[in-house]
Amino acid sequence: MQIFVTGGAGFIGSNLVRLLIEQGHSVLNFDKLTYAGNRNSVSDLESNPNHRFVIGDLCDADVVGKTIEQFKPTWIMHLAAESHVDRSIDGPSQFIQTNIVGTFNLLNAAKSYWQSTESVRHQFRFLHVSTDEVYGSLGADGLFSEETRYDPHSPYAASKASSDHLARAWHDTYGLPVIVSNCSNNYGPYQFPEKLIPVVILKCLRNETIPIYGKGENVRDWLFVQDHCEALLQIVRDGHPGETYNIGGNNELRNIDLVNSLCELMDEMHPRADGKPYADQITFVSDRPGHDLRYAIDATKIKEKLGWQPKQDRVSGFRKTVQWYLDNQSWWKNILSGGYQLERQGNG
Repeated sequence: MQIFVTGGAGFIGSNLVRLLIEQGHSVLNFDKLTYAGNRNSVSDLESNPNHRFVIGDLCDADVVGKTIEQFKPTWIMHLAAESHVDRSIDGPSQFIQTNIVGTFNLLNAAKSYWQSTESVRHQFRFLHVSTDEVYGSLGADGLFSEETRYDPHSPYAASKASSDHLARAWHDTYGLPVIVSNCSNNYGPYQFPEKLIPVVILKCLRNETIPIYGKGENVRDWLFVQDHCEALLQIVRDGHPGETYNIGGNNELRNIDLVNSLCELMDEMHPRADGKPYADQITFVSDRPGHDLRYAIDATKIKEKLGWQPKQDRVSGFRKTVQWYLDNQSWWKNILSGGYQLERQGNG
């Protein structure tokens, strides 16, 4: 297949691009290379004939349209998004532009291409990748299903909810074969070091305090990124247009329990020089505004309809992740130093 992937230099996107190429597909990787886009995350694919990298902005409708027309994709897998909640609180404007306007431009370009290209019309799919944060917050019980009412609480969640509605509207109004997926919190290789799990690992390695919001009682369902990518491929290949599929890790943890587990793994895999536990570095900070208490996904539909379920559990997935950050220190050090941004400027 010819697959147009947006955000393919980001965390989930780079893992997805690698999986697609391993499966024998041809990928056009369309990424703006914002602060979270890192070309080093796909540097091993630079010479691969099935990987084409295009630096482009979804907010530039002309570039989006021309690139799609030239590449002639069978599938579009839309992952590009501003995704960090704290950044959305401090500067929501970019989230509106990228997540809403960018999605609108991509849907419009996809519609024009789909309507005018008979050769791929019966195979064409547009997969819009979203988040469980659009559903709001759960109490101590219950799970988010595909029918859960939207109730976003942060600018990030609101912008993703808006893009979800646009994607479904282009299916219902124009017949564009759109599928929507909503996933729980991802973790794994190549995650930008501002998210919780890499923050904890790198704070351990740098002997810095490990900050936890509030009392650490917020609960998230953790999904290993490679499991998520396999689910996305299965959805775009076998899912039905107009449908939504929730993707979860079956791995609920309070933040404090997650952090303690990571510290214990670090104690085992990379002990402190002084022999003390990394948990001694934990400190509690003021809670984030509008911090949702609990997210949890009901992934029954994708399991029953498409046969997907996560392969990694809380032990194997987190161990793989810690090991990756230990083995790839040059990757994250280049980000913390800002060197990757200079390389990005050099790449145009």
